[in-house]
Amino acid sequence: MPLSMTKIAYRSKSLDSLRNWVESGTEAHMRTRYLPKRHEEMIGGSLYWIMDHTIVARCEILGFEQRPDSHWTIRLAPKLIRVEPHPKRAHQGWRYLAEEDAPRDLTDGEEPGDVMPGRLAGKLSKLGLI
Repeated sequence: MPLSMTKIAYRSKSLDSLRNWVESGTEAHMRTRYLPKRHEEMIGGSLYWIMDHTIVARCEILGFEQRPDSHWTIRLAPKLIRVEPHPKRAHQGWRYLAEEDAPRDLTDGEEPGDVMPGRLAGKLSKLGLI
């Protein structure tokens, strides 16, 4: 089973702007400073996007390439797949995500439904209310 990762979509203001960027060409390229140690396990896995403390979508990871500036490019499939929203605390960089912890894909036409915003869920969790 391929390994996946999470990353904050910090440059995207909305899910539509993220979709426009991902689906604008034959591949989407994301730059990272360091190559993940487990990168070989990640090919065929997914990069799960976090917006407003919630995992909202994913892209398939096609591979990794070193850049001339010694950073790395993560090559992504040009298709954004919506997933069932799942609260996720903000973090810097990327984090590994095992398949059993990944949210399920939404089917075509399926709406995410009522989901508590990630920040609110985090605050309520700290208070022991959820």
